[in-house]
Amino acid sequence: MRKINRIIAAGLLGVAMLATSTADACTNFLFTKGATKDGSTMITYAADSHTLYGELYYRKVADYAEGTMFQVVDWDSGTPLIMIPQVAHTYSVVGNMNEHQLAIGETTYGGRAELANEIEGGIDYGSYIYLTLQRARNAREAIQVLAGFMKDYPYHSEGESFSICDPNEVWILELIGKRPEPVKADLAKKLKYKYTDGAVWVARRIPDGMVSGHANQARITQFPQEPKKFQKAKGKGLHKVISSAHLDYLYEPEVECVYSTDVITFARACGWFDGKDEDFSFADTYAPLTFSGMRGCDARVYAMFNRVAAGMQRYEKYAMGDATAERLPLWITPDHKVSVHEVMNLMRDHYEGTSMDMSKDLGGGPYQCPYRWRPMGFEIDGHTYVHERATSTQQTGFSFVAQCRSWLPAKVGGILWFGVDDTYSTVYCPMYCGITEIPLCFRQGNGDMLTYSETSAFWLFNRVSNFVYSRYNDMIKDLQRVQDKLEKTSIADVNKFDQRVANLDGEALEHQLNDFCNRQAARMMKEWNDLDKYLLVKYMDGNVKKEKGGRFERTITGNAAFPDQPAYREEWLRMIVRDHGKVIREK
Repeated sequence: MRKINRIIAAGLLGVAMLATSTADACTNFLFTKGATKDGSTMITYAADSHTLYGELYYRKVADYAEGTMFQVVDWDSGTPLIMIPQVAHTYSVVGNMNEHQLAIGETTYGGRAELANEIEGGIDYGSYIYLTLQRARNAREAIQVLAGFMKDYPYHSEGESFSICDPNEVWILELIGKRPEPVKADLAKKLKYKYTDGAVWVARRIPDGMVSGHANQARITQFPQEPKKFQKAKGKGLHKVISSAHLDYLYEPEVECVYSTDVITFARACGWFDGKDEDFSFADTYAPLTFSGMRGCDARVYAMFNRVAAGMQRYEKYAMGDATAERLPLWITPDHKVSVHEVMNLMRDHYEGTSMDMSKDLGGGPYQCPYRWRPMGFEIDGHTYVHERATSTQQTGFSFVAQCRSWLPAKVGGILWFGVDDTYSTVYCPMYCGITEIPLCFRQGNGDMLTYSETSAFWLFNRVSNFVYSRYNDMIKDLQRVQDKLEKTSIADVNKFDQRVANLDGEALEHQLNDFCNRQAARMMKEWNDLDKYLLVKYMDGNVKKEKGGRFERTITGNAAFPDQPAYREEWLRMIVRDHGKVIREK
């Protein structure tokens, strides 16, 4: 290691993802240029954790002297891991998007428990994201940076899926760490396999016009493999598949699949695969399917597919946990091109329109609330049951729709539509990737999970959503009216603002971007504070205040009109009668 001239400490992000065998933490959807109305690429990410505080991270552009070292800190725990050389120049990063419109999201799938690495040292999955965003300008550079980390350092986390997009391409990369313990000495010797630290991985470009998704279950099964004799011969074209031994060819546009050279041989050395190379499946080998992998994870991707394309019901049995049913494909062609607002709404899902609709059973209570408090599983009379794990869930810290637009200058083209708390009841607020100032309501340090702040969006949105859960089927309609208005207004504002600043640069552009995003966030906070007060007045004590002409109704003397008192739905009343009817029945 070179002499340390300066120590740069990694910022503690406070993101605590679930790291259990059921791996039910986060959701990513991926949209290519040919699948969107305006030709942008998009990825989504919901960071779900019961201990994650929703805030918008920011890293400034910076330059470093030769010999500077960077202290990697585990994203989940805050534990110092390893020191690595800092690069000479790092890019600015707003949340999960950098100034060049490169965006990265993730979901943890866990995989084989014997490969999980929680010893000190190495680089964790969260640091992979933010270090890469500071060092790469596009998706292919991001893959090369990640491949370098996996080659040079141990991997410190469980199996992980990454969404990577830039203005032109969208990729999915899946990896899992390598540990020496599972390697069988006799097989390793026979295969001439030499164990090294790092990870095995596969990256695939999502074909243009397709949409994809991953939600805590490894999704890459079989993948195209590099010819045994790799050549780039004149007149013969470039192979579309390369291994990590040929990363120099990664920047050729024809390349659409890259994988580590030992992704198959490591599996063989561990005794997990003994078939033909062409039959090798990354997901089946390193993250074998379980009931929870289908029902709690891939089901979320199925729900999105079901909303953008006809005929997806063929995969519902699989989504519900039937391992004998047809498996969900890695990507599909939507039957229409999606808009950014539709993508926001795709992140709002409780399995509506499927057999798993969370609002239909008695677990939703008298007001059909599509949420179930934890734990997710329970046992009654010797039988085990599960509460559904949908895309929209109460414990989301933050979520986003990252939109990358190739026809605009980078700092204007990239927008992180950012929201906090439950995706169903959040508002996605536009944060340009070129801003240098985070609005107060999203700013790091403005409150935390145990410290309430009046100016924090996270606390305001949680206050509203937790009240809405109490009378869901009525109150959610009032919330959606404000939500829909705010998001549509912001989309229209962005389209006008783009034209106004497209030719600006430097400090003039930064000032305009900061001002715009601050005003958008301030309007959102005002409207949501007004909604908070409105809901309390309207639904206090189980009554529903009457309204007329957009105002609460008063009597001729100025008093509040007598409120409506809607009865419980009949199914709920029947349940009460079955449970307690003998006691409460009139004599």
